[in-house]
Amino acid sequence: MTWTTLLTTSTRWQAELMQQLLASHDIPTKIIDLGVKSYLGAGTPAALQVRLQDKWTALLLLSPPEDEQET
Repeated sequence: MTWTTLLTTSTRWQAELMQQLLASHDIPTKIIDLGVKSYLGAGTPAALQVRLQDKWTALLLLSPPEDEQET
């Protein structure tokens, strides 16, 4: 199975939140820690990875909605 990094975050909790959203749509994910665990609540950088075949679906789910254009 081939995994690709979808995004990197400055704190692990951000990656976990996005992981929960993707899990609700049955998209498998994994989180990779990118640094040493920090103290005093500074957070740990992390990367969220998805399977290669789920990349575009995950990007669409995590993207902000488009603004409605006035006509």
